[in-house]
Amino acid sequence: MLFDTDVLIWFLRGNPKAARAIDAADRRSISIVTYMELLQGARDKRETHHIRSFLNDFGFTTVPLSGNTGHRASIYIEEYALASAIGVADALIAATAVEANEVLLTGNAKHYKPIQDLQMTRFRPS
Repeated sequence: MLFDTDVLIWFLRGNPKAARAIDAADRRSISIVTYMELLQGARDKRETHHIRSFLNDFGFTTVPLSGNTGHRASIYIEEYALASAIGVADALIAATAVEANEVLLTGNAKHYKPIQDLQMTRFRPS
C-alpha cells in the first residue's frame, strides 16, 4: 500500500484510524514526494527527526521518481488538471502508485478520482 501524505499527517497528529490503517498494511510505502511534503511541513529539526524515525520504525519504503513516473504524471496533469483539483504533487504521487502497482490510501479521493488506472482506497479520519 502506498500512503498519501494526508494519512501520515493524520497519524502524526494522533488519529487512531490512521494508526490502525498503517498497522493493518502488510507493506508500507510512500512516494518520495510524500517524504518531501512531510519534511517541508516540519517546524524544526526535532520534528524532522520524528518524521524520519516514524517512517523507519514502521518500515516504510520510499519509492523514488523515475522517468516513467514523471511522464505518467505529466499526462495526468494534461488530462485532469482543468477538470479536477489535481496538482503536481498529487499527479506525481498517483503516478508513483500506478508505476509501483500499489493501492493508494488517501483522504483526498476527489483529487485522484478521475484517474482510471489508479487503484485507490479512501481514508476517512473520523
